[in-house]
Amino acid sequence: MAHALSGVLSTLLVGVVLATGAVGVPAKAQVSVAGHVTPRGAMPFTNRTVANSGLGSDAVVGVYATDDTVYAATNGGGLSISSNSGVAFTSRTVANSRLGSDQVTDVYAEGSVVYAATRNGLSISFNGGSTFSNRTTVEGLGSNIVNGVYAVGSMVYAATGDLVGGGGLSVSANGGTTFTNRTTADGLGSNLVQGVYAVGSTVYAATAGGLSISTDSGATFTNRIPGIGYGGDVLGVFASGSTVYAATGGGGLYIFCLL
Repeated sequence: MAHALSGVLSTLLVGVVLATGAVGVPAKAQVSVAGHVTPRGAMPFTNRTVANSGLGSDAVVGVYATDDTVYAATNGGGLSISSNSGVAFTSRTVANSRLGSDQVTDVYAEGSVVYAATRNGLSISFNGGSTFSNRTTVEGLGSNIVNGVYAVGSMVYAATGDLVGGGGLSVSANGGTTFTNRTTADGLGSNLVQGVYAVGSTVYAATAGGLSISTDSGATFTNRIPGIGYGGDVLGVFASGSTVYAATGGGGLYIFCLL
Protein backbone atom coordinates (compact mmCIF):
# COMPACT_ATOMS: atom_id res chain seq x y z
CA MET A 1 0.00 0.00 0.00
CA ALA A 2 1.12 3.50 -0.47
CA HIS A 3 0.20 6.87 0.93
CA ALA A 4 -3.46 5.88 0.89
CA LEU A 5 -5.55 8.78 2.17
CA SER A 6 -3.03 11.39 1.04
CA GLY A 7 -5.23 13.95 -0.59
CA VAL A 8 -8.47 12.79 1.04
CA LEU A 9 -9.11 16.26 2.36
CA SER A 10 -8.22 17.76 -1.00
CA THR A 11 -10.81 15.61 -2.73
CA LEU A 12 -13.51 17.14 -0.58
CA LEU A 13 -12.50 20.55 -1.86
CA VAL A 14 -11.29 20.26 -5.44
CA GLY A 15 -12.35 17.02 -7.06
CA VAL A 16 -11.78 13.31 -7.08
CA VAL A 17 -9.48 10.83 -8.77
CA LEU A 18 -10.35 7.24 -7.86
CA ALA A 19 -7.95 4.29 -7.96
CA THR A 20 -9.55 0.92 -8.56
CA GLY A 21 -8.16 -2.60 -8.61
CA ALA A 22 -9.16 -5.48 -10.83
CA VAL A 23 -10.54 -8.67 -9.31
CA GLY A 24 -7.72 -10.39 -7.48
CA VAL A 25 -5.54 -7.28 -7.44
CA PRO A 26 -5.01 -5.68 -4.03
CA ALA A 27 -6.15 -2.12 -4.65
CA LYS A 28 -5.16 0.58 -2.20
CA ALA A 29 -8.23 2.69 -2.89
CA GLN A 30 -5.80 5.57 -2.67
CA VAL A 31 -6.78 9.15 -3.54
CA SER A 32 -4.23 11.93 -4.07
CA VAL A 33 -5.40 15.15 -5.65
CA ALA A 34 -3.78 18.55 -5.98
CA GLY A 35 -5.73 19.69 -9.02
CA HIS A 36 -8.78 18.53 -10.94
CA VAL A 37 -9.84 15.80 -13.32
CA THR A 38 -13.58 16.12 -13.81
CA PRO A 39 -14.50 19.29 -15.77
CA ARG A 40 -16.73 21.78 -14.06
CA GLY A 41 -20.39 20.99 -14.46
CA ALA A 42 -19.72 17.36 -15.41
CA MET A 43 -20.87 14.28 -13.59
CA PRO A 44 -18.80 13.51 -10.45
CA PHE A 45 -16.95 10.60 -12.09
CA THR A 46 -15.69 10.03 -15.62
CA ASN A 47 -14.25 6.55 -16.06
CA ARG A 48 -10.94 6.25 -17.86
CA THR A 49 -9.84 2.85 -19.15
CA VAL A 50 -7.38 1.18 -21.48
CA ALA A 51 -9.99 1.34 -24.22
CA ASN A 52 -10.98 5.00 -24.01
CA SER A 53 -7.88 6.80 -22.72
CA GLY A 54 -4.75 4.72 -23.21
CA LEU A 55 -4.23 3.65 -19.60
CA GLY A 56 -1.59 0.95 -19.30
CA SER A 57 -4.02 -1.28 -17.39
CA ASP A 58 -7.53 -1.06 -16.00
CA ALA A 59 -6.10 -2.17 -12.64
CA VAL A 60 -5.21 1.24 -11.22
CA VAL A 61 -3.85 0.96 -7.69
CA GLY A 62 -2.53 4.48 -7.07
CA VAL A 63 -2.99 8.00 -8.40
CA TYR A 64 -1.60 11.49 -7.97
CA ALA A 65 -2.59 14.71 -9.73
CA THR A 66 -1.36 18.26 -9.83
CA ASP A 67 -3.07 20.88 -11.99
CA ASP A 68 -3.73 19.20 -15.36
CA THR A 69 -1.17 16.40 -14.96
CA VAL A 70 -2.45 13.04 -13.72
CA TYR A 71 -0.26 10.07 -12.81
CA ALA A 72 -1.89 6.63 -12.60
CA ALA A 73 0.02 3.71 -11.06
CA THR A 74 -1.18 0.54 -12.74
CA ASN A 75 -0.69 -3.11 -11.94
CA GLY A 76 1.10 -4.53 -14.97
CA GLY A 77 0.75 -1.58 -17.32
CA GLY A 78 3.38 0.74 -15.91
CA LEU A 79 2.90 4.38 -14.96
CA SER A 80 0.29 6.14 -17.08
CA ILE A 81 0.65 9.92 -17.39
CA SER A 82 -1.88 12.44 -18.68
CA SER A 83 -1.16 16.10 -19.38
CA ASN A 84 -4.78 16.98 -20.13
CA SER A 85 -6.60 16.27 -16.88
CA GLY A 86 -6.96 12.55 -17.53
CA VAL A 87 -8.51 12.68 -20.98
CA ALA A 88 -5.67 10.68 -22.58
CA PHE A 89 -2.69 8.83 -21.13
CA THR A 90 0.77 7.78 -22.22
CA SER A 91 2.18 4.78 -20.37
CA ARG A 92 5.76 4.57 -19.14
CA THR A 93 7.07 1.04 -18.80
CA VAL A 94 10.19 -1.03 -18.29
CA ALA A 95 10.61 -1.24 -22.05
CA ASN A 96 10.18 2.41 -23.02
CA SER A 97 11.20 4.38 -19.93
CA ARG A 98 13.36 2.07 -17.77
CA LEU A 99 10.85 1.68 -14.92
CA GLY A 100 11.92 -0.86 -12.34
CA SER A 101 8.75 -2.86 -12.95
CA ASP A 102 5.48 -2.48 -14.81
CA GLN A 103 3.77 -3.28 -11.50
CA VAL A 104 3.59 0.24 -10.08
CA THR A 105 2.16 0.47 -6.56
CA ASP A 106 2.26 4.21 -5.89
CA VAL A 107 3.27 7.52 -7.42
CA TYR A 108 4.17 10.99 -6.21
CA ALA A 109 5.47 14.07 -8.02
CA GLU A 110 7.04 17.42 -7.20
CA GLY A 111 7.46 19.59 -10.25
CA SER A 112 9.30 17.61 -12.93
CA VAL A 113 10.48 14.98 -10.43
CA VAL A 114 8.30 11.85 -10.45
CA TYR A 115 8.63 8.99 -7.97
CA ALA A 116 7.17 5.62 -8.95
CA ALA A 117 7.05 2.90 -6.31
CA THR A 118 7.29 -0.47 -8.04
CA ARG A 119 7.55 -4.16 -7.22
CA ASN A 120 11.20 -3.96 -8.23
CA GLY A 121 12.54 -0.76 -6.73
CA LEU A 122 11.83 2.96 -6.57
CA SER A 123 11.96 4.56 -10.00
CA ILE A 124 12.74 8.28 -10.14
CA SER A 125 12.34 10.60 -13.11
CA PHE A 126 13.79 14.10 -13.34
CA ASN A 127 12.09 14.93 -16.64
CA GLY A 128 8.42 14.65 -15.86
CA GLY A 129 8.23 10.90 -16.27
CA SER A 130 9.83 10.52 -19.69
CA THR A 131 12.66 8.32 -18.40
CA PHE A 132 13.49 6.82 -15.02
CA SER A 133 16.45 5.70 -12.92
CA ASN A 134 15.71 2.79 -10.61
CA ARG A 135 16.81 2.57 -6.97
CA THR A 136 17.06 -0.81 -5.26
CA THR A 137 18.62 -2.43 -2.20
CA VAL A 138 21.96 -1.58 -3.82
CA GLU A 139 21.22 2.09 -3.02
CA GLY A 140 20.05 1.19 0.50
CA LEU A 141 16.35 0.37 0.15
CA GLY A 142 15.10 -2.06 2.76
CA SER A 143 13.45 -4.15 0.04
CA ASN A 144 12.96 -3.93 -3.70
CA ILE A 145 9.22 -4.22 -3.06
CA VAL A 146 8.22 -0.57 -2.63
CA ASN A 147 4.67 -0.06 -1.39
CA GLY A 148 4.57 3.71 -1.15
CA VAL A 149 6.59 6.87 -1.63
CA TYR A 150 6.51 10.47 -0.50
CA ALA A 151 8.95 13.37 -0.72
CA VAL A 152 9.51 16.70 0.99
CA GLY A 153 12.20 18.61 -0.84
CA SER A 154 15.35 16.49 -0.92
CA MET A 155 13.93 14.09 1.69
CA VAL A 156 12.48 10.99 0.04
CA TYR A 157 10.64 8.28 1.97
CA ALA A 158 10.03 4.80 0.55
CA ALA A 159 7.72 2.34 2.30
CA THR A 160 9.12 -1.11 1.61
CA GLY A 161 8.69 -4.79 2.39
CA ASP A 162 6.32 -7.73 2.35
CA LEU A 163 5.17 -10.42 4.73
CA VAL A 164 8.05 -12.70 3.77
CA GLY A 165 11.13 -10.56 3.56
CA GLY A 166 10.47 -7.59 5.80
CA GLY A 167 11.77 -4.24 4.64
CA GLY A 168 11.39 -0.96 6.51
CA LEU A 169 11.05 2.73 5.81
CA SER A 170 13.91 3.79 3.58
CA VAL A 171 14.94 7.43 4.00
CA SER A 172 16.99 9.51 1.58
CA ALA A 173 18.35 12.95 2.36
CA ASN A 174 19.78 13.51 -1.13
CA GLY A 175 16.78 13.32 -3.41
CA GLY A 176 16.74 9.54 -3.69
CA THR A 177 20.35 8.94 -4.65
CA THR A 178 21.04 6.78 -1.60
CA PHE A 179 18.90 5.55 1.30
CA THR A 180 19.20 4.65 4.96
CA ASN A 181 16.73 1.99 6.04
CA ARG A 182 14.75 2.37 9.28
CA THR A 183 13.34 -0.71 10.99
CA THR A 184 11.80 -1.86 14.26
CA ALA A 185 15.20 -1.15 15.80
CA ASP A 186 14.46 2.54 15.15
CA GLY A 187 10.96 2.33 16.63
CA LEU A 188 8.83 1.21 13.68
CA GLY A 189 5.87 -0.97 14.61
CA SER A 190 6.77 -3.44 11.86
CA ASN A 191 9.32 -3.79 9.08
CA LEU A 192 6.43 -4.15 6.64
CA VAL A 193 5.70 -0.51 5.81
CA GLN A 194 2.62 -0.10 3.64
CA GLY A 195 2.38 3.66 3.25
CA VAL A 196 4.09 6.91 4.18
CA TYR A 197 3.23 10.59 4.46
CA ALA A 198 5.26 13.56 5.69
CA VAL A 199 4.79 17.18 6.66
CA GLY A 200 8.04 19.01 7.24
CA SER A 201 10.16 16.90 9.59
CA THR A 202 7.18 14.85 10.81
CA VAL A 203 6.92 11.47 9.10
CA TYR A 204 4.00 9.04 9.38
CA ALA A 205 4.67 5.38 8.52
CA ALA A 206 1.74 3.01 8.06
CA THR A 207 3.02 -0.38 9.16
CA ALA A 208 1.64 -3.86 9.71
CA GLY A 209 2.20 -3.26 13.42
CA GLY A 210 0.69 0.17 13.89
CA LEU A 211 1.15 3.80 12.93
CA SER A 212 4.73 4.91 13.54
CA ILE A 213 5.48 8.63 13.85
CA SER A 214 8.81 10.44 13.59
CA THR A 215 9.48 14.08 14.41
CA ASP A 216 13.10 14.05 13.23
CA SER A 217 12.70 13.39 9.48
CA GLY A 218 12.57 9.63 9.90
CA ALA A 219 15.61 9.06 12.09
CA THR A 220 13.61 7.59 14.98
CA PHE A 221 9.98 6.59 15.46
CA THR A 222 7.38 6.20 18.18
CA ASN A 223 4.81 3.54 17.40
CA ARG A 224 1.13 4.30 17.97
CA ILE A 225 -1.59 1.73 17.49
CA PRO A 226 -4.78 3.77 16.96
CA GLY A 227 -7.32 1.78 18.92
CA ILE A 228 -7.89 -1.87 19.76
CA GLY A 229 -9.84 -4.74 18.30
CA TYR A 230 -7.65 -5.38 15.25
CA GLY A 231 -4.09 -6.46 14.63
CA GLY A 232 -2.63 -3.00 14.25
CA ASP A 233 -2.45 -3.31 10.47
CA VAL A 234 -2.29 0.26 9.14
CA LEU A 235 -2.56 0.49 5.36
CA GLY A 236 -2.43 4.22 4.77
CA VAL A 237 -2.03 7.56 6.53
CA PHE A 238 -2.69 11.24 5.97
CA ALA A 239 -2.34 14.26 8.23
CA SER A 240 -3.73 17.78 8.19
CA GLY A 241 -2.48 20.05 10.91
CA SER A 242 -2.67 18.08 14.16
CA THR A 243 -5.33 15.70 12.83
CA VAL A 244 -4.13 12.29 11.67
CA TYR A 245 -6.12 9.81 9.59
CA ALA A 246 -5.12 6.13 9.66
CA ALA A 247 -6.66 3.55 7.34
CA THR A 248 -6.62 0.06 8.83
CA GLY A 249 -6.99 -3.44 7.45
CA GLY A 250 -10.16 -4.31 9.32
CA GLY A 251 -10.58 -1.74 12.05
CA GLY A 252 -11.98 1.08 9.97
CA LEU A 253 -10.67 4.62 9.63
CA TYR A 254 -9.12 6.08 12.76
CA ILE A 255 -9.09 9.86 13.18
CA PHE A 256 -7.21 11.38 16.07
CA CYS A 257 -5.50 14.55 17.21
CA LEU A 258 -1.75 14.49 17.62
CA LEU A 259 -1.02 17.11 20.28
